[in-house]
Amino acid sequence: MRLAICGSIATDHLMTFTGKFADSLVPEELDKIALSFLVDDLDVRRGGCAANIAFALARLGHRSLLVGAVGRDFDTEYRGWLDDAGVDTSGVRVSETRHTARFVCTTDSSMAQIATFYTGAMSEARDIDLAELGEDFDLVLVGPDDPEGMQRHTRSLRERGVAFAADPSQQLAWADGELIRDLIDGAAYLFSNDYEAALIEQKTGWTSADVQAHVGTRVVTRGKDGVSVYPTDGPAVEVKAIEGVVAVDPTGVGDSFRAGFLAGVAADLDLERSAQIGCTIAASVVETKGTQEYELTRDGFLKRLGAAYGDTAASEVDAALKLG
Repeated sequence: MRLAICGSIATDHLMTFTGKFADSLVPEELDKIALSFLVDDLDVRRGGCAANIAFALARLGHRSLLVGAVGRDFDTEYRGWLDDAGVDTSGVRVSETRHTARFVCTTDSSMAQIATFYTGAMSEARDIDLAELGEDFDLVLVGPDDPEGMQRHTRSLRERGVAFAADPSQQLAWADGELIRDLIDGAAYLFSNDYEAALIEQKTGWTSADVQAHVGTRVVTRGKDGVSVYPTDGPAVEVKAIEGVVAVDPTGVGDSFRAGFLAGVAADLDLERSAQIGCTIAASVVETKGTQEYELTRDGFLKRLGAAYGDTAASEVDAALKLG
């Protein structure tokens, strides 16, 4: 199964605040907010939603095409890192004038986050023509990216009859209902967390049943409460999260889940097994600082998956995935 992953490619600047943001918020004065938090550390990491997903897919044995726009600084080190991991970076456009996008995020002791995203070269994703990258994709994920680029990719895939997964996530906060409807209509899969699922309904004016009618399978992640998968037909599939996880940094956890789920789909596993793979790799990411810095061994991954979901699940995943 040939997958393409479209979306942001960025550098992450991750900081940790030992207190709680909530302790510094005065509800009646939020219109005058002016806060500064003293942080203990700074980690500069490789990131971006599409890059994180493509990297995690490679760790699970699946080589996907990464599609996005970057600055010339990408070629200094980041491209080599992804190439070495097993990601196909031939679909990446390099800007002549802008820097690679940058994500600056501070996480407090309760895992709440305050973040800023500089788009930079990502704005040139609108200039990428997916049709020029090939016609033989089985599934294309359209993730958070330049809004015009996301819309262009979605319309191109829909018009050409290519199956796509809609993952608007971070772009939902500012997008209006019309844009959101355009980005998800006809998707084979729709990814969101539980808050984003509610936001989609609020902004589109659709009920959950309406959303379901416009997509194939809805996948709603619920953090420590696991994931709910709503297929086109039949009952919902509920998969619990991995227990005993010591959370270090939630950045990129949703991206890794998507990669795990897509790896299962690409290996022709059912929705339950695909979600279990997603939850298992997500546990490794949340326990690690940085979105692509986690260790993933075949034996360790299968042991963890088996402990959570049973020996049959581990055996089926072992047979289906080409884990290193």
